[in-house]
Amino acid sequence: MEERVQISEVEPNAYKAMFGLEGYLEQGVLSKSHYKLIKIRASQINGCAFCIDMHSKEALKLGEDQERIFLLSAWWNCDSFSEEEKVILQLTEEVTKIHEHGLSAETYKRAMEFFDAHYFSQIIMAIITINAWNRIAISTHVPIPE
Repeated sequence: MEERVQISEVEPNAYKAMFGLEGYLEQGVLSKSHYKLIKIRASQINGCAFCIDMHSKEALKLGEDQERIFLLSAWWNCDSFSEEEKVILQLTEEVTKIHEHGLSAETYKRAMEFFDAHYFSQIIMAIITINAWNRIAISTHVPIPE
């Protein structure tokens, strides 16, 4: 793959700002399991190999089941995910592909059946954050570590 400018090296303050969002999410109520599912699924949708690799490995270290990671790209078509997780994954799909039709009223309503305003807000911020990281990694060809 073509070598490109690495923003982390030439604009470290940009990465510092991004890590500020990560710090906010780490201190919040969003479960680590939910955040990893969001990170992996958004990265799959966006085609970010670096992030898929990183977050799948992190999820495994946290005890996530391999099979669930393998099935994540077809989450709606299996019984491996709870209804709560399916709502989170639907939110991830719709917000990641916001250009298609936005966040539907149906998905929003379903999310509000499962989550309070704080948890919902942190889900949205998690989706936005990983989408930003995906765009950085894809546009600059961040290499996958050996």
